[in-house]
Amino acid sequence: SFSEAVSSDEDMEEWRPPEAKTSSKRARGPAAGVKKPAATRTAKPKVPKEPKVHKASGVPKPRATRKPAAEGKPPVSRNPKNAAVPGTATTKRKISECDFEENKRMRMTESEEVKLLSTMTGVNKWVCVNIVTLLHEENTIPFIVRYRKEMINHLDADAVRDVQMVYDELCSVAKKTQSVIRTLKKDGVLTPELENSLRSCRSADELDHVNAPYKKGSKLSKARRAKALGLEDAATALMNTPHNLDLRAWVKPGTEGLSSVEDVSTGVVHILADMIAKDSDTLTYIKTCVTIQSSVSKSALNKKEQGKSDQGCKKPGDEQNKNKDLDKFHLYFDFTCNIKRIQSHQTLAINRGESLKILTVKVNIPDRVRSDFTLWCINNRWRPKTFAKEELRAIISNAVEDSYKRLIVPFLTRSCRTKLTSAAEKESIAMFVRNLRQRLLVCPVRGCVIMGVDPGYRHGCKLAILSPTSQILHTDVVYLHNSGQQHREAEKLRHLMIQYSCSKVVIGNGTACRETEAFFSDLISRRFFHPLDVSYIITNEAGASIYSVSPEAVKEMPDLDPNLRSAVSIGRRVQDPLAELVKIDPKHIGIGTYQHDVSAGALKAALDGVVQECVSFVGVDINICSETLMSARTTSQSAPAVPDKPVAKKGKGKVGVSIPNSLNPLDQTCIHPESYNVAQRFLSLVGGSVDQIGNACLRQCVENKVKASCVDELARAVDTTPETLQLIIDGLTQPPGFDIRQNFGQADFKRGIVSMSDLQVGAVLTGRVDNTTLFGSFVDIGVGRAGLIHKSNITLDKLPVSQRRRSLALGPGERVEVRVLNVDLQRGRIGLDLIRILQ
Repeated sequence: SFSEAVSSDEDMEEWRPPEAKTSSKRARGPAAGVKKPAATRTAKPKVPKEPKVHKASGVPKPRATRKPAAEGKPPVSRNPKNAAVPGTATTKRKISECDFEENKRMRMTESEEVKLLSTMTGVNKWVCVNIVTLLHEENTIPFIVRYRKEMINHLDADAVRDVQMVYDELCSVAKKTQSVIRTLKKDGVLTPELENSLRSCRSADELDHVNAPYKKGSKLSKARRAKALGLEDAATALMNTPHNLDLRAWVKPGTEGLSSVEDVSTGVVHILADMIAKDSDTLTYIKTCVTIQSSVSKSALNKKEQGKSDQGCKKPGDEQNKNKDLDKFHLYFDFTCNIKRIQSHQTLAINRGESLKILTVKVNIPDRVRSDFTLWCINNRWRPKTFAKEELRAIISNAVEDSYKRLIVPFLTRSCRTKLTSAAEKESIAMFVRNLRQRLLVCPVRGCVIMGVDPGYRHGCKLAILSPTSQILHTDVVYLHNSGQQHREAEKLRHLMIQYSCSKVVIGNGTACRETEAFFSDLISRRFFHPLDVSYIITNEAGASIYSVSPEAVKEMPDLDPNLRSAVSIGRRVQDPLAELVKIDPKHIGIGTYQHDVSAGALKAALDGVVQECVSFVGVDINICSETLMSARTTSQSAPAVPDKPVAKKGKGKVGVSIPNSLNPLDQTCIHPESYNVAQRFLSLVGGSVDQIGNACLRQCVENKVKASCVDELARAVDTTPETLQLIIDGLTQPPGFDIRQNFGQADFKRGIVSMSDLQVGAVLTGRVDNTTLFGSFVDIGVGRAGLIHKSNITLDKLPVSQRRRSLALGPGERVEVRVLNVDLQRGRIGLDLIRILQ
């Protein structure tokens, strides 16, 4: 662990030179500012003013009812009296009364914490206050993004999730800090300086670094031993009043460490070295010059040479696989980059190569930086306030050298790697989240019979014919790649497709995909399926095999062979991507990169949140949906199931809604039950009724009313916010069965095949984004191999204005126009340039 790697010679008590001001910011405790929400004084989202946030006092009531904010200003919290519990408990932090009283004096104020959270996330402070309050009231992110837009300044789900993650990190560090302080206080080693040093930590690694020497079993560091001899005053005098310092006065013959002037000087050097290593300005100065370097490891080279000498004794496949592993990292065999400019995918690639013992990684500080740093410390940051004798200046110089070599370099090596990895993991997880959302929200192919094909050689191609509602009509196996059976199998295919009126074929992109595509393309070109106009599509089958043997698949299709279940899953992925992909663990869907190199817990939490978000926004048809889809829906849904009798939902600080056991047309819309009364008032205002929801007459009435009066005026008339009213207008005017996915791209079916050899540099093609990584996007252009648009070719001027934010970057499912830059047939690589996104 990182704490175990900290040198026992490091002293962790923090001391700063007199001219440096000690920061008063400290990470707040896990309950600060959340158990008792901030004051309701906030500003309009468009021109926000900073809210007044008061320090919590006494034992807070986390979910007490609050008065609504003044008209036109977003409230800090809104808990409707006539609404169900808006979401599940995504963040729960409890603290006892005694702990709260004990920690209250030392916690940072709410305004300081909000400022820190705002700085780390780039979100306005008043928005951070609202997000924290809403999350602490157990609202889910889908609920917040859809029904509390005015409180979060119209942020998207990714931005809200980012604030939640950073806030959770701050609370976790604050909670661990409190535990460490209590332990040190109990052991009798806590000093005001050490406590300030602990509270200034902003990450768990920094906290472990400071706390390591004080853990049980740790040896006393050199600086602590010198302080125990009483030399701290001498070190302070050396920096403040060196003209009055006489080291001979500290000599005590017969006392170890004080028996001579040399011993006293050595002790002062150790104390000053520790001071220098803990000074934030000093560390900031040196961090600007740190570089990370990777090179091929000696063990990897030895194995490669050994493999060449033993090539005749080993299987060719084993040697080829090892060489491929080495070739994957050839870009990093001689790689050097400043830590401020290194890319996230480069960090993860270096980490993976190091874990495979292919790469050796070092954090370097150039030699020229060492001399510059020494001069800067002696002449600026650590220059004595008054005149110092030559022997005293030599002590300071020795302290700088000792601090640099023994403390600063090891600390920077550890902390830089940790911070780079943490930032890269966050970016990778964010990429997974964006890819998964766009993969789940691909427009479904409805109203037609589909044949799912799981291609294969020896065991044949598995078929599953599905009805328009995804019911299994027929399953079979055909052997399309056995030369003696192709004509008979083709006749079998024609018979099945004509019998079930199936004109759409979905082929998985696994083994034998290219050959299976060529077989169908040849039959289609010869009009073999006449009178049917047959077309096909290649879809990503990642996770289909894992799902086919899962308990969910066995329960859903108990009588089917696992191979046939895969064909069913492949077909359903095009019919309704969301309904099928929610059954599969998100990390097995084949999105993003380096999924095995990031925190499994953080990745799962983020991806599960996106699944709930998509299911919540789209909704489900309870007549045909799977149990898995319904589970995801109920987890993210804000309203409880309809009870047989009106029952008030119990909750701490929440007021349940009494729902009558009767159908309400508003239940079929995106309008939340808390706004049903507002919707009724608006219908009365426009002269409509709930029975007219979605029809042309009501839509015309609403449009006329909105044209006559703006949305803001109408919102005041029905006593609600413009954002809520706009959502009500959408819900009332959208046609029955409206699906938000119809605004997204649908799968592209084709009838012919093009090979990689047909591509020419400069050719302009259209395709669909298959996957997005940290270094670019892979696009399926229909040649059996995805081409790469490097991120340097995805510039803002090529993206629509609505997609120029990070969270709406180029992602799976989007149709694009590209230009071929290069074709490498030997390595199977295609380089593309983005021309534009096709709307």
